Amino acid sequence: MSYKAVFFDIDGTLVNEEKVIPQDTIDAINQLKQQDIALFIATGRAPYYFGHYAEQLGIDSYVSFNGSYVVHQGNMVYENPISVKTLEVLENLALSHNHPIVMQGAEAGYANHEEHPYVAESFNDLHVEVPGYRSSYWKEAKVYQALLYCESHEESLYTSSEAPFADLSFVRWHRVATDVIPGDGSKAKGIEAVLKHLGIKPEEAVAFGDG
Repeated sequence: MSYKAVFFDIDGTLVNEEKVIPQDTIDAINQLKQQDIALFIATGRAPYYFGHYAEQLGIDSYVSFNGSYVVHQGNMVYENPISVKTLEVLENLALSHNHPIVMQGAEAGYANHEEHPYVAESFNDLHVEVPGYRSSYWKEAKVYQALLYCESHEESLYTSSEAPFADLSFVRWHRVATDVIPGDGSKAKGIEAVLKHLGIKPEEAVAFGDG
């Protein structure tokens, strides 16, 4: 069967350990373009943290924030933001334990702590700019993903059955950082939304990732 859509994760798939796209990957992407296959980046990252990769590859469609914000050829086709009420509760609990949070919207993301070493460590490991400070960014813009900063043994404060976050999912990706997304969200759901938008059957699509 010939595929009509292909989805690529970034870390460990499109880029190597040095966060560089190898030439053979660029060549493979160009070959797929010649076959008129729809190409998408599918990642947990925010759009402004992979735009340089998308530009280098000439890809203008993506599933970002672990499936919570989906764009096809520059147009948003699906979104699943975290509720404002939930974000307020999350931020208050995190602040009470001195756990920083980076709130990420479609256009920008901001930390609610100034110059916290955990935030700097995780973003430096991604080779991207450390976000600036802005208190309670969730009051200004839709938030599709939050980055919660705590060590793994502290995460139960947010994930235990007693915690008030049944509508959230917590996905650890770094020693000190966890992605926080809507509980019903996932890359798979974002991809499903794309396929529905394009009228492509699931068996006509393939996804490549490191997990």
